[in-house]
Amino acid sequence: MQLDPRGPRFAAALTTLVLVVVLATGWGWLALAQTAVFAITAADPRRGPYALLYRFLVAPRLGPATEREDAAPVRFAQLVGFAFLAVASVGYLSGAAAVGLVFAGFGLLAAFLNAAFGLCLGCEAYLAARRLTARRA
Repeated sequence: MQLDPRGPRFAAALTTLVLVVVLATGWGWLALAQTAVFAITAADPRRGPYALLYRFLVAPRLGPATEREDAAPVRFAQLVGFAFLAVASVGYLSGAAAVGLVFAGFGLLAAFLNAAFGLCLGCEAYLAARRLTARRA
């Protein structure tokens, strides 16, 4: 499966906004909603809520994609985001706000780097792991 790389960056920008609100308010339920978004998108990056917004509202206003990227690194990055936000959600909703704050902060950092600079930390971790396992084989 190949993706328009602008879609995941758009999703990262929306995730950045959501996580800023989570960190500013401590809303554990919003963190849990973002966790669900990560889970859905990890299952199929084309059918995640933010991907659908991009495909139907943003992409028609842009020119066609000049390049494509493999979906596997994006799926892995979404799984990493899911793990971090799951911990943040549990932290916020169980009263351990410091845990929620730290893990939501890590999620915000990763989302912001992708949205602002196109640096997907989860994607890079996926590619590094692939290189390491290829060398051992």
